[in-house]
Amino acid sequence: MGVEFRCDTSKGWRYSLALKRDAIALMKAAGLSKCELSLTLTSDEKIRTLNREYRKKDQPTDVLSFSQIEERGSSPPDPLAVPNNPGMPLGDVVISIDTAVAQARSYAVSPRDRLRTLLIHGFLHLLGYDHERSPAQARKMFARARELATIMKSSQAASKARARTSR
Repeated sequence: MGVEFRCDTSKGWRYSLALKRDAIALMKAAGLSKCELSLTLTSDEKIRTLNREYRKKDQPTDVLSFSQIEERGSSPPDPLAVPNNPGMPLGDVVISIDTAVAQARSYAVSPRDRLRTLLIHGFLHLLGYDHERSPAQARKMFARARELATIMKSSQAASKARARTSR
């Protein structure tokens, strides 16, 4: 399973290891552990440039996704039919650490929890989920996000329990 991780801002390094672990757990939970994911933690300034260039929105955002599954101009794939092919690139998820930390404060959650939520959100966009298409699509996407978060948490709890008993 491959997660290519980059952190291009000093503010993000303290979250790097946990975020990469979360990305690996997410791909496993989604049944796509053989695929490839590119994940970048960046600043508001850099994500604003990407948002302006690709979405024509001149403002920072929390997460951007660049799918390599769907082709430009074609309809998105069935999110549940993405094959778990070895080395298949899913795409790129770019998260602004600046926005994530500010949102964490605002939502009264830890930055790590907020980063995990943004990772799942961006990952689902790679697979073809889109909450902006319709209320029904939004419900599907957010239900899948909750499901994946639950699977990840229970799998991580089981890993911690195994680690404690093997000491």
